[in-house]
Amino acid sequence: MNIKLSHIAVTCSVALLFTACKSNKRLGGFYNVPTVKTSVQSLNAMAPPGMVFVPAGTILEKDPVIPVDSTMAADTTKKTVSLSAFFMDQTEVTNKQYRTFVDWVADSVAITDYIKDPKYFIITKSELKGKGKNAAAVTVDSTKRINWAKVDGSAPLWKSKDPAIMSKLMGPLYTIINGNPVLNQDAVKYSFTHLTADLGGNSKYVTDYIAILPDLKVWSKDFPNSQMEVMDNNYYTNRGYNDYPVVGVNWKQARAYTDWRSKTIYRLVGVNSLIKTLNLQFSLPTEAQWTYAASKSVKQEDMDKMASVEVKDKKKKVNKLAVNFKQQEGDYNEDGGTFTLPVKSYAPNALGIYNLLGNVSEWTLDAFSPSYKELVHDLNPVLLYDADDKESEVMRRKVVRGGSWKDNASQLNPSTRGYELQNTSHSYIGFRCVMAAPDIILEQSKTRKFAKN
Repeated sequence: MNIKLSHIAVTCSVALLFTACKSNKRLGGFYNVPTVKTSVQSLNAMAPPGMVFVPAGTILEKDPVIPVDSTMAADTTKKTVSLSAFFMDQTEVTNKQYRTFVDWVADSVAITDYIKDPKYFIITKSELKGKGKNAAAVTVDSTKRINWAKVDGSAPLWKSKDPAIMSKLMGPLYTIINGNPVLNQDAVKYSFTHLTADLGGNSKYVTDYIAILPDLKVWSKDFPNSQMEVMDNNYYTNRGYNDYPVVGVNWKQARAYTDWRSKTIYRLVGVNSLIKTLNLQFSLPTEAQWTYAASKSVKQEDMDKMASVEVKDKKKKVNKLAVNFKQQEGDYNEDGGTFTLPVKSYAPNALGIYNLLGNVSEWTLDAFSPSYKELVHDLNPVLLYDADDKESEVMRRKVVRGGSWKDNASQLNPSTRGYELQNTSHSYIGFRCVMAAPDIILEQSKTRKFAKN
């Protein structure tokens, strides 16, 4: 699938965000005509931090490769689908990024439920009593917005060196293990409202309360009779793994992260940014979006010979393996790493995206169905369903894509489908985020000439 994107013109509605439009006098100034052209490169520059622009296009979802694995399933229906433009993370979400999310939620709980100090809240003038320096808040309403400018950003508040603060948090929010404060799983929950669908396909909004701490022991759980204590004790917490993909995160936790990222991105971008203007939100990629982006991966003539796929390193004048996966039975480190590797290891694909294949498998937004192609639309398809954790395993399946460091080559094919239960986590599953983007007019669509002023 090739899309010609040379010299793309922007529609007026999008161009208004980027540049001024001239008024068309023949139409009485009612319509505006864009006077500039843009490109994928210019839209890349407008992408949220850490993301790249993926242009709209179509993809033929092919017959999948079926590896010998009980968690894989085939849908032999061929389907051509169209996808509107979107932004996608260049890398999988890292341990450092996910820890920032956890610390933010933990500090929010600490401030609103236990510390309750008015200085940490945004208080309006009408809520103050007294005047000048003697003014003080009458009450502290836990529903009020937190003033994050008052929180020292050098370290999480729940790890404060202030004994008065820590004494309030000891027990309900954290406990001491081996001399270090460790958050309590049930105390650190994130609530968010999102769109889902019932079994009849009817859309509705629901609110979830998700315990967001990753499972630190997934390494030993995934590999019984194997020495994995070092990974259990260090992978998420040790700063040496900051730039490695976060694992031990289930599907619901990954969705909670995308919602939090949507709420906090506005503090990182300008007032007139594209993100704010269009009210764009982060999400897990749909299965179709993931497949579309992965189709731009490093060319592979034969997936069974993935170990021979190499890319040139022009600086060092040597060849490097393109992906992180299990080469042969018992051979995990031929590609340069026994487990996961930093998220910018190896070469990116043609879109500038790293490790869509290999390193860790990735959660997608879709519920899993062997016949999903017959259930979804041919435009921006997605199969939404939020199962209750008490429902049967069949209903709790969510699509996982990409293959991981512990998988063989057959599972790294972009057409291979897999699934895991939405409330389970593993040492080989991570995720990345996407965000909707403005569509652009392709070269073949420019069939009209704008009237001259």
